Amino acid sequence: MQVRELAVEGAFEFTPQVFPDERGLFVSPFQQSAFSDTTGHASIPVAQTNHSRSRGGVIRGVHYTLTPPGTAKYVYCARGRAVDIVVDIRVGSPTFGQVDSVLLDQQHFRSMYFPVGVGHAFVALEDETVMSYLLTSPYVPEYELAISALDPALDLPIPADIEPIQSERDSAAQTLDEAMRAGTLPDYETCRKVEKALWPA
Repeated sequence: MQVRELAVEGAFEFTPQVFPDERGLFVSPFQQSAFSDTTGHASIPVAQTNHSRSRGGVIRGVHYTLTPPGTAKYVYCARGRAVDIVVDIRVGSPTFGQVDSVLLDQQHFRSMYFPVGVGHAFVALEDETVMSYLLTSPYVPEYELAISALDPALDLPIPADIEPIQSERDSAAQTLDEAMRAGTLPDYETCRKVEKALWPA
């Protein structure tokens, strides 16, 4: 398993070894030892797994969870291709406002780890793109918030040749500045406390 630290503090890319043969292939996108060695955390305490299927051009996000309770997640692409994006929206973070992205696909099975409090978005690059998630807390609608993926201030790496397809909620989402003024962005130190509760020493 190869690991790369991303531009957002606490976020990482994991690239597993893929074993192809005449039958197809075998791969382990999540490996506890690599995750623990990299993050210093024990294995993810999974409260829920999510699975999404998207048409090409679909943009989901930028989504984040009210903190507390907060959510950390581990994401990979089981089918198709997507640009997966992490946005640091944690007020007080040393990398606040930073964005990084990874091409996730069904060839390399790269994964991304999103620490508590950061924003997550992805752009499906082809039809039938399937994204799989491990989450540390269950989905609670009133805790789920969004920032506009099309906010020019974020300058997300959205390919210029796609016609964005968004949900009603995502297309009406606030800009980063509006969310900052509304006081809905996570606080960095609070996010760190939530993570310590997830992974006690």
